[in-house]
Amino acid sequence: MLTRVELIRFQHCDPAGIVFYPRYVEMINATVEDWFESIGLSFAEIHGPMKTAIPAVSLNIDFKMPTRLGERIELRLVVEHIGTTSIRLAIAAALGDEIRFRSTITLVHISMVDYRPHPWPPKFRNAMLTDQ
Repeated sequence: MLTRVELIRFQHCDPAGIVFYPRYVEMINATVEDWFESIGLSFAEIHGPMKTAIPAVSLNIDFKMPTRLGERIELRLVVEHIGTTSIRLAIAAALGDEIRFRSTITLVHISMVDYRPHPWPPKFRNAMLTDQ
């Protein structure tokens, strides 16, 4: 599990002064990247020397309430399922008790040689299981 706070900046908002929905996807990705870092698996290592990648294969977002410029939302990531080659994460954003969005994202581990799914290396699996 990981929790992080995001200050809603002018760059996140549309002319109505609320978060423009694609910016939430960027926040989700930043939360995923921070989570991998927190369990000892940096994106720089995964996508660089290891010659692997973990692209998203599914992303669902349910928008509950708008978020406005200047608010600080808390994004919480929870591991829902670890498969042989994939992982499903749940990410919710809230301001206090008010849920702003709920999402799930499924990532798959691939080799950058053949771009096919490959089982999680033991280092990955162990780190992910430790965080459950």
